[in-house]
Amino acid sequence: MTQDATGDAHAPRDPDAPVFDGPPLSLEEELAAARAEPEPGPDIATVNESLADGVNRCPRCGSTDVRLRGSTGMLICLFCRHEWQEARVEEELGLGEGIDDLRGTVVAGGAQDIAADTDDVITLKCGGCGAEVVVDTAHAMNARCHWCRHTLNVNQQLPNGAVPDAVLPFRLTHDEAVGKIREFASKRRLFAHPRFKAEFVPENVLGVYLPYLVIDANAHARYDGVGEVQTRRWTEKSGDNTVTYYSADVFRVDRSVAFTVDDLTVEGSADRASMDGSTTNNIVNTILPFDTKNAVKWNASYLVGFTSEKRDLDVGDLGPVLEDQLLSIGRSQVEQSLAEFDRGVRWEQERLDVGGTRWVSMYLPVWLYSYYQEDTGMLHYIAVNARTGETMGSVPVSQWRLVLAALTVGTFLEGIAGALLVAWS
Repeated sequence: MTQDATGDAHAPRDPDAPVFDGPPLSLEEELAAARAEPEPGPDIATVNESLADGVNRCPRCGSTDVRLRGSTGMLICLFCRHEWQEARVEEELGLGEGIDDLRGTVVAGGAQDIAADTDDVITLKCGGCGAEVVVDTAHAMNARCHWCRHTLNVNQQLPNGAVPDAVLPFRLTHDEAVGKIREFASKRRLFAHPRFKAEFVPENVLGVYLPYLVIDANAHARYDGVGEVQTRRWTEKSGDNTVTYYSADVFRVDRSVAFTVDDLTVEGSADRASMDGSTTNNIVNTILPFDTKNAVKWNASYLVGFTSEKRDLDVGDLGPVLEDQLLSIGRSQVEQSLAEFDRGVRWEQERLDVGGTRWVSMYLPVWLYSYYQEDTGMLHYIAVNARTGETMGSVPVSQWRLVLAALTVGTFLEGIAGALLVAWS
């Protein structure tokens, strides 16, 4: 035992005893410390650092008056007419590589979960004069400075679904889209409502960027069921009718397949993915696929002159959709091995193991024409894939024309039947 200068005795310290390192932090101090900790970044960083100040300048003359030239899919400076484009994300981010090696869920920066409390309104500081310009990202991704007329773009990734990782530029011009819609409607003019044809306004054909999530995945699927091989077929008379019977051998069938998926495209908007009977917006799916391999790094200048929709679905929301599509792909993969079962195969159990996925958010271009049919309350759409020209839609039908056509066909068939009866008699 030892004594200090005051005469107090100190026993040897117990190494397991707690160490007093000061009073506990207050609630305010704990919150401040939590805010100071860096937040984890995305699995794939896709921010376009060259546009961090919100200004997209022409690389030749420095002008910010930049927009998309639809006929070329490139950005054009409206001052010096110089054209250029952003780098393709396929090569820039290596999105076409390593699909077999994916493990878990890899999410790019623009596909991160949406924060419900994120404000859509942001303030940009003009790089030309220093003024502050407010942009409502719910309705626009660009704004012009009211002092120096610089064009400012929202290029920072916000947790509100407004800024994706990549954008696929428009290729078809407005005139080409109008021509596609006219051609589509003219093929259905026989039964089309006359008001639809009379009220068609080309100016109402609008270009819109729709939000999608593009997925790479590797998976293993297993299917168990029964298959039938026909052994005999015969017919028997039953009164005035003839009944056909089949005899078949039944076998247990199981198949398994490992496969990868590159650029599977699913909707990022709940409204577009809905099957609401009062609208026909699900026709947008029928104009797939898009050439997503040609998507470029995000640059809000591609949106000048067009509208866009924010993504409102997270990766977690689309898990069931991905599973259904992967199982469907797996079924098509094993189909060629089932040729011997000429009576078909019925799958009773399906199992899917997903090894890894990679999610990238992307804006895809669509020319859209809408028409509201007052008598039925239905909203009709005709959509044009602004890359391939594929067109699909819904045209309001004239009911009286359908009835007239049915009566005409019925009268024609009755006439043929009468002529045959006269000939037989």
